Amino acid sequence: MKFAERMSHLGTETAFEVLARAKGLEAQGKEIIHLEIGEPDFDTPANVIDAGVKAMKGGYTHYGPSAGMPEMRAAAAAYVAKTRDVSVDPAQVIITPGGKPIIFFTAMSLLDPGDEVIYPNPGFPIYESMIDYLGAKRVPIQLRESHGFAFDPDQLESLITDRTKLVIINSPQNPTGGVLPRDVLARLAKLAVERDFYVLSDEIYSQIIYEGQHESIYSFDGMPERTIILDGHSKSYAMTGWRLGFGVMPVPMAEKVGKLMTNSTSCTASFTQMAGIEALKGPQDSVRAMVKEFRARRDLIVDGLNAIAGITCHKPSGAFYVFPNITQTGKKSKDLENYLMHNAGVAVLSGTSFGEFGEGYLRLSYANSRENLSRALEKIESALK
Repeated sequence: MKFAERMSHLGTETAFEVLARAKGLEAQGKEIIHLEIGEPDFDTPANVIDAGVKAMKGGYTHYGPSAGMPEMRAAAAAYVAKTRDVSVDPAQVIITPGGKPIIFFTAMSLLDPGDEVIYPNPGFPIYESMIDYLGAKRVPIQLRESHGFAFDPDQLESLITDRTKLVIINSPQNPTGGVLPRDVLARLAKLAVERDFYVLSDEIYSQIIYEGQHESIYSFDGMPERTIILDGHSKSYAMTGWRLGFGVMPVPMAEKVGKLMTNSTSCTASFTQMAGIEALKGPQDSVRAMVKEFRARRDLIVDGLNAIAGITCHKPSGAFYVFPNITQTGKKSKDLENYLMHNAGVAVLSGTSFGEFGEGYLRLSYANSRENLSRALEKIESALK
């Protein structure tokens, strides 16, 4: 077949490729401990499931508005307003099937060929994929372990040009678990206003934070009119399979993104949205319990990795990933990923799955039981010996 040239620029998400290889080994009878996939291992809260079932039985199985049901848009607006201490109009909210469409639609709405996009590296690979797909110019900014995996504001300023159209940030961050401090966000906000560019703020892990509270760039002066917040239900409410996300953006952009929804997926499932309303407005005990357990797992895996010769691990402040430094092992990241899969029975991701600056690191998801994490640490240590 003769495909459009732009298809050659479309990347992928390596976690799913590694998962497929791990499943293949399991089919051959090999035991694999899964630390590669970024998905909470908790069940969707019972009250949310009940709301979804009630909605399906109540007739919420038909088309809805492309931009989202009014009650879901209102619930998301109220949630963001409360959690970020800002003012949000439901007209600013677009409901999507998962969080990735907000990345896709933001890029589609804003970027022309040649526009420059500054994005985190190591970072979520779909950012880079969409920049390439649309013919924009990639401008990676390195996240350094010495800065707690935050970017250096001086380096950011040095990368900004007259062609800078968009800066992408992710806090708490995948793959490092890093959190952007308030002073870094303040500097970015000042630069955005002065140099007139937009910010896509991926805040999908906003509720999974261990120290302090979540800070959003949306709350800084001048930023509501130039910020797109990406958030959703997959991580905080263990609703990955439900496919429910949302974006908060200036109203003129929301109107454009609503048209993109019409032209692509038509709408997000109505019963999923009804479950999502319950998730945002109902009891939050399950979220607090999940974060408490993730904190305990974080401490276990960080301590365990730091006890293994050749590995050092920075303690993350959010999300459910660790990004250990493996340079002292003498192995390249991809080689060690493959070695641990076949020789330890532990599936992890190479840091280079998240960009060139991920070399020398691995990403491990601790969305697994403490028992399995302990076993994985023993297997990794034994294999490296």
